[in-house]
Amino acid sequence: MAKVLCVLYPDPVDGYPKSYIRDSIPKIESYPGGQTVPNPKGIDFVPGELLGSVSGGLGLRKYLESLGHEFIVTSDKDGPNSVFEKELPDADVVISQPFWPAYLTPERIKKAKNLKLAITAGIGSDHVDIQAAIEAGITVAEITYSNSISVAEHVVMMILSLVRNYLPSHEWAVKGGWNIADCAVRAYDLEGMHVGTVAAGRIGLAVLRRLKPFDVHLHYTDTHRLPAEIERELGVTYHPDVYDMVPHCDVITINCPLHPSTEHLFNDRLFEKCKRGTFLVNTARGKICDRDALVRAVQSGKIAAYAGDVWFPQPPPADHPWRTMPYNGMTPHYSGTTLSAQARYAAGTREILECFFEGRPIREEYLIVKGGKLAGTGAHSYTVGSTTKGVEEALKSA
Repeated sequence: MAKVLCVLYPDPVDGYPKSYIRDSIPKIESYPGGQTVPNPKGIDFVPGELLGSVSGGLGLRKYLESLGHEFIVTSDKDGPNSVFEKELPDADVVISQPFWPAYLTPERIKKAKNLKLAITAGIGSDHVDIQAAIEAGITVAEITYSNSISVAEHVVMMILSLVRNYLPSHEWAVKGGWNIADCAVRAYDLEGMHVGTVAAGRIGLAVLRRLKPFDVHLHYTDTHRLPAEIERELGVTYHPDVYDMVPHCDVITINCPLHPSTEHLFNDRLFEKCKRGTFLVNTARGKICDRDALVRAVQSGKIAAYAGDVWFPQPPPADHPWRTMPYNGMTPHYSGTTLSAQARYAAGTREILECFFEGRPIREEYLIVKGGKLAGTGAHSYTVGSTTKGVEEALKSA
């Protein structure tokens, strides 16, 4: 029998919910492009429940324990005395999330002698050291597309919030004020602006499609160019690299995976290429932006405002400068863990586990690493290397 170690974010501060504000969520059968939603043999949860926290357990406990497997769920993931660190050495399967990542560093992977499968409940497996996983023969899988539209919706919300100066204006209302001039002095229309996305994969393309009705000028850069018919349909301009794109943009949204080629992509040099007063949104990964370079860009006015729900490490320390830099719209990483998205990534995690325990192939689109090399989505979207470097030192100061 196997030991399955699952790291999820803590329950709400008021306790695990006994009821929800809605009775159901819409049923989605497939994603844009035709990929079907996760299709496990069964689920032991009601879609719309809080599944991503510890008590939710991704709805997996009944299934795993009925097969005789050991199922350990914790939110205690950081440091040598954490539950995760203590339980890892004999774990066969590790399940983690981008929102509350259990970082599988090379050092941890060396300790995990039994580890065969690392599952990301969501999308984005950069918290797993890809190089170390390849060398150890560990399969890495994620629930591709499960929360891509969730994140794309969040991107559009954040763009509008920044451009329209929504958050400071809301604060005036909360404080009892009627300070219209203070609200309007940083408020603009999105109409007519030039908006660019770094990457036009599932999330980036969904963002472009949702922004087109706003009558903006669309731009993108990606290592894989979109088909000509999609470029014509959206009226989107392709740029060969990010340095070519950013000088044209009033708004930039980051939608690429984190891997060695994108780590600290947004640094002092790139910010210098941006227009003064650019709005920047990042729901991809915090480490794509150089932490201190971003603070300098906001303080100088190169970046008019920054919004994102991704940090490094996660959770960030209380003194992380993005918490207090001016004109920020930061949130905890929740864009991809709506109750709607949780139903899909929980079902996808169950589907992967069913395949693993029954000796059936895992869907190609879910694979990041298999057989000692990048595979499936990983071969298309990642490069070999490590993006967990520095996490140990960062967590010490958390």
